Amino acid sequence: MPDATLLEAFPAPSDTPFVIEHISEEFTSVCPKTGHPDFGDVLLRYQPKAAKDGGVCVELKSLKLYYQSFRNEGIFYEAVTNQIRDDLVRLMDPVWLQIVTIWKGRGGIKSNIRADHGDVPAHFRGR
Repeated sequence: MPDATLLEAFPAPSDTPFVIEHISEEFTSVCPKTGHPDFGDVLLRYQPKAAKDGGVCVELKSLKLYYQSFRNEGIFYEAVTNQIRDDLVRLMDPVWLQIVTIWKGRGGIKSNIRADHGDVPAHFRGR
């Protein structure tokens, strides 16, 4: 299973609201039906709570190692996306969070999966 214990956080640096966006272009997991590798990008957007409210941000090296823990995992696209959302929400308890996974085409079909937490601003929805 993916290893959420790899995730680390650091204190949010501001009381002023801000949005963080991280893009991973080298995500890999395994199709549980075929055993073939799946390749995709992971877009993480979130607004941490204010520093005064105990807000935290995910540390990038730990996020990379966490994403790599999916490498040999037989897991569907939808489960990947929801697992990442749930693990990051548990770690950070952000104001809102959005995960979008953009999967490379296989069999002529490309897939984008989105999982939200909280009240994601309208201009981030539907993308």
